[in-house]
Amino acid sequence: MPTTLGKTEITVPSLCLGTWAWGDNLFWNYGKNYGKQEVEEAFKVALEYGLNFFDTAEVYGNGLSEKLLGEFTKNTDRPTYIATKFGPLPWRIWGDSVKDALTASLDRLQMSQIPLYQVHWPFTFFMSQETLMNALADEVKQGRILAVGVSNYSADEMSLAHQILASRGVELATNQVKYSLLSRQIESKGILKKANELGVTILAYSPLAQGLLTGKYTAQNPPTGPRSFDAKFSKNGLQKIEPVLSLLRKIGEKYDKTMAQVALNWINSRPGVIAIAGVKNAKQVRDNAGALGWEMSKDEIESLELASRPWLS
Repeated sequence: MPTTLGKTEITVPSLCLGTWAWGDNLFWNYGKNYGKQEVEEAFKVALEYGLNFFDTAEVYGNGLSEKLLGEFTKNTDRPTYIATKFGPLPWRIWGDSVKDALTASLDRLQMSQIPLYQVHWPFTFFMSQETLMNALADEVKQGRILAVGVSNYSADEMSLAHQILASRGVELATNQVKYSLLSRQIESKGILKKANELGVTILAYSPLAQGLLTGKYTAQNPPTGPRSFDAKFSKNGLQKIEPVLSLLRKIGEKYDKTMAQVALNWINSRPGVIAIAGVKNAKQVRDNAGALGWEMSKDEIESLELASRPWLS
């Protein structure tokens, strides 16, 4: 089902595809077990499924993610909605830093306007939120940004950003935050409630909790590599999440869906929330698309909410 971003008129699919892994070989293995061919195929298949909302950032692959998206978008006549991010780094002191970073992103994306331009972190360093938000509002007025979003902002930080933008006649469209059945702090910290009050859409990153909610990892089948050093993936950690996994498995069997599809469906059942699912290939796009077009019962949604309450804090 299509949905709008905040109070804007931008209509996007109810699932966003994340492109952090496109071009990134620091955290991901781009150039090793997948590359340009795989992510381009993912892009093409996404459009076939009507999933034309993509999230990137200037720092992903040191700009390569934006370049790839720009190239792929130029090679299709289908409409796409690109969200990218500005990093408020310590040396970005003046409002012109926003102008320069936006110009660079537009060049890499081969676009004259970015549908959604987000602030990657709420760090102020030497640039205040007033300077930052006013610089973003200026770019909206000039037409180089269609909508403004933030990322990793608390309820108070989001409210301040909303207030500053509103004084310029600009809506705060989104707040991109970590949210899944195993990471529900945006509820306990009041971020989701405040976003709903302000009419700000939540973009939920890491909705599968780094793969924990896929059922791939269990106490009997723990991960190898970097995940093996993370307490969440330890034997005790995996045993702790088993009730949630068991419920996902049970609901998935009823609807002929994977555990991941059920977990994504639950995220999108929350008011004012769109999940961002990272993809590296066409198969992952098809798998994620299976999270859409069906609904769990109210009781099933509530049972998942109850089982995942330990992760409210």
